[in-house]
Amino acid sequence: MLQDLSKVAGFGGYHMRFFRLLTWVGLWTFTSFFGLYAQTVEPLRPDDRAAVRLVIEGQLAAFAADDAEQAFSYASETIQATFMTARNFMDMVRIAYPVVYRPASLSFQVPVMKNAEVWQAVQMRDAMGVDWMALYTLKRQADGVWKINGCVLQRGTDRAA
Repeated sequence: MLQDLSKVAGFGGYHMRFFRLLTWVGLWTFTSFFGLYAQTVEPLRPDDRAAVRLVIEGQLAAFAADDAEQAFSYASETIQATFMTARNFMDMVRIAYPVVYRPASLSFQVPVMKNAEVWQAVQMRDAMGVDWMALYTLKRQADGVWKINGCVLQRGTDRAA
């Protein structure tokens, strides 16, 4: 499959490296997601819960406004180092996470803390009426601010009527 993608017009070099990285990050995050429920989790303090939600909502608003710099500012240093520029990051989200880029609706679930990371599930619906579960991981930075450190999507089984 990866070799076939390299033959698509404009999908070579950088895009192939990006696609491979995205696949690896997605698999790692998805595997970590299932490991979360096998371990003990802690409830999140109300002020941290509100701060985490504001970070995700802020990034989603930046995506809606096509403000790459603002959207990138909500990403952790690890994510920023991976994508290097706000434009690269925005392009990745637009291509690989269209429901995150333009959700038709969303519903925040109860976040949990595990090993200094917050896991925030957000149920989303795309423009076609397909439900998705986005699992965000956030890390508190040295300055005390929460930043998004990853997001993995799982497609739901129901379609909107």
